[in-house]
Amino acid sequence: MSFYHKLETARPEAAALINSAGEASVLRALGEETVSGTGFAALLSPSAAPLLENMARRANELTLRHFGRTVSLYAPLYLGNYCENECVYCGFRRSSRMKRGKLSYEEAEAEGRALAASGIRHALLLTGESRVQTPVEYIGACAELLKKHFSSLSVEIYPLETGEYARLVEAGADGLTIYQETYDEELYARLHRAGPKRDFRYRLDAPERACRAGMRAVGVGALLGLADFRLEVFCAGLHAAWLQNNYPAVEIGVSLPRFRPQGVGYKSGDRVSDRDLVQAMTALRLFLPRAGITISTREPAELRRNLIGLGVTRMSAGSRTGVGGYAKAEKSGEQFAIADASGVEDVKEMIRARGCHPVMKDWQTF
Repeated sequence: MSFYHKLETARPEAAALINSAGEASVLRALGEETVSGTGFAALLSPSAAPLLENMARRANELTLRHFGRTVSLYAPLYLGNYCENECVYCGFRRSSRMKRGKLSYEEAEAEGRALAASGIRHALLLTGESRVQTPVEYIGACAELLKKHFSSLSVEIYPLETGEYARLVEAGADGLTIYQETYDEELYARLHRAGPKRDFRYRLDAPERACRAGMRAVGVGALLGLADFRLEVFCAGLHAAWLQNNYPAVEIGVSLPRFRPQGVGYKSGDRVSDRDLVQAMTALRLFLPRAGITISTREPAELRRNLIGLGVTRMSAGSRTGVGGYAKAEKSGEQFAIADASGVEDVKEMIRARGCHPVMKDWQTF
């Protein structure tokens, strides 16, 4: 049985649990040694908001127990921004008039050298979703070129078949990040108007295919702000738990990106406040003590500083979201505008100032 079948029943049940939870349910969840799915829903409920400090203390204890005082750093490296989808919220959507492009193999290696010179040792390779312009063979060839510059390479690309993920593993990629965007299948259909991304279930099953293909680490998440964040975080957490249970050898993580407009005219109807994000993170940590939690440069520096110790284990630093952003000025348009433009050394100092240790290399693939 795939996670899709679990989601079909769990999502409506979670909505009822979140809406009906009272203070007693939240206190009961805070007292659980292992937080249940029912407890997770209570921790995400409006009734948990007054108990956020209690949640934060428990989240800090669990983070220290399982991860120590470490925060791993990575940076994205965009290989191309061609896209075949029409996602109403995305700057890469095919109807956008942004400047398109992709890196040649020489340019990709130059980007890798420039990014590695900043001290980054974990790179996340990204493309728009176009099999024509950025086929699997191209992404694999780029990984082969770039792996000598980094201790670990992950990919954030269109969903693949199991054999295709295996080819990327052979080329040097050891991790996958893929957002479901929203776990609401009806809303998903409205937001993704055209292109291969319209296939909700094919995307939902992609993390499992990557686990079967031998990826060392797999990260999931929803784009917060597209729908009710409480239910979205619940589903993302449940997805991560399902993967942990079925693929215990794979390092499973959850990302918590908030929607950021990028000149596409889409306005989010579900605002996620800073306090909401803290509640989401601490609830996730209590439910998934061993899962990595990622906060990217979508978030402002001050907020990222304050999130250290509350569950975050991984941060991007010195990010550029355009194609060709490290070796020279962006060759092509950005997917979204970053909020924290701090350099790598600044982010490392911020982490140290919070009593933690920035980790540049915690895994060696090659």
